[in-house]
Amino acid sequence: MSSLQASAPPRIPAGIAGAADYEPHARERMDPAAWAYLCGGAGDEITLRANREAWDALRLLPRVLRSLAGGSAGIELLGRRLQSPLLVAPMAFQRLAHPDGEAATALAAAAQGAGLVLSAQASQRLEDVAALVRDEADRGPLWFQLYLQPDRGHTLELVERAEAAGFEALVLTVDAPTSGARDRERRAGFQLPPGVSAVNLRPRPAQAAPGDFFAQVVAQAPTWEDVAWLLSATRLPLLLKGVLHPADARQALALGVAGLIVSNHGGRTLDTAVSTARALPRIADALGGALPLLVDGGIRRGTDVLKALALGAQAVLLGRPVLHGLATAGALGVAHVLRLVRDELEIAMALCGCRCVADIGRELLDEAP
Repeated sequence: MSSLQASAPPRIPAGIAGAADYEPHARERMDPAAWAYLCGGAGDEITLRANREAWDALRLLPRVLRSLAGGSAGIELLGRRLQSPLLVAPMAFQRLAHPDGEAATALAAAAQGAGLVLSAQASQRLEDVAALVRDEADRGPLWFQLYLQPDRGHTLELVERAEAAGFEALVLTVDAPTSGARDRERRAGFQLPPGVSAVNLRPRPAQAAPGDFFAQVVAQAPTWEDVAWLLSATRLPLLLKGVLHPADARQALALGVAGLIVSNHGGRTLDTAVSTARALPRIADALGGALPLLVDGGIRRGTDVLKALALGAQAVLLGRPVLHGLATAGALGVAHVLRLVRDELEIAMALCGCRCVADIGRELLDEAP
C-alpha cells in the first residue's frame, strides 16, 4: 500500500462513539511506516503513554443543583471569540494520512468553529490553506507554527508569508532543537514518499557528521535572544509552544510573548519528560493568569478538556485524534472528531455544574495530577 491513500468517498465507520474509536480505522488505512512516523514517540515512548495516563488519573469532583441557563463552552482567546476551547495542533505532512491533507483539516476545523495551527512542515502551501478558510465568518483562530530556521532571512520570509496570507498569530516551537530518538520510526524505515514534502521550507542542510552533533546541529538551536528578535520582526502575536518548566514560563512572560502552549511535543522529542497534565498547573501557578495558557498531549475526551481548563488552561490543542479522523474519512472525519470532543466537553460541564468555562476551576478536581 502507498503512504497515500487512494481517493474514496468519505464515510464515518459504524461504531464510532468517541474520538479514540478512529484510531484502529486509521491504522488500517495508513502505510505502516507513515503510521510509525505520525503516531510514534521518542525512545521507549514513556512520555507518549504518560500524557494519556495523567489525564486518566485525574478525578472530577462535580457540583450539583447549579443553574445552567444560558450555558456555553465559548471562550475569548487573543481577542477572538471561539465556540469552544478547541484548536487543532500543528502536525507535519498531513498528506501522509490523506491526499487532501492540511486542506481537509482546515476546512473541517473552520466548519466546527475550532482553531487551526498550521505546521511549518505542512505538505501544502500555507497560502493555499489559509485561502480556503480565512474568510469564513464562524471559523476559529488561524495560526502559523514556526521553527526558527538556521538562516534568519528564511525565518523572516516565512513570517512575512504568514502575515500576508492572513494568519493571525505565530506559534514558535521551542522544544525541538533537534529531533528526538524516535525508535519506532527508525525501525519502520520511514521516509517521505514521492509527492510529500515540507513545501513551505527550503531544503535542510546535510545532517551532522558522526561526533559533530553539537557543533553542527545544536549550535543552531534557538535561544531567548532569537525569541526577542522574532518579537521585533513581526506584527503578529507570538506564542511559545513546548514550555514545561515554570522558570521558562516566567522568562517568556518577561519578554512579552502573547501566550504559552504547555507541550512535550506529543512525546516525540525527550522521552521521560513530564506529562503535560503535570506541568500545566505548575506553569499556571507561576504565571498567575498573566498569559493565556494552552496545552496539548494525550487529550482524547471532553472530560480531558475540562480537566485541562480546571488546571489553568484557556484552551487545548488536539493532535493525533485529528490525524486519525483525517486518515479514516478526510475532512468529514476531522469534523466528527472535533464535534465529538466538543459535545463531550459540554456534557461534562453540565454534569459538573458549570454554566460556562469561567465556572471551571481546580475545586472540580479531587486531587492534583
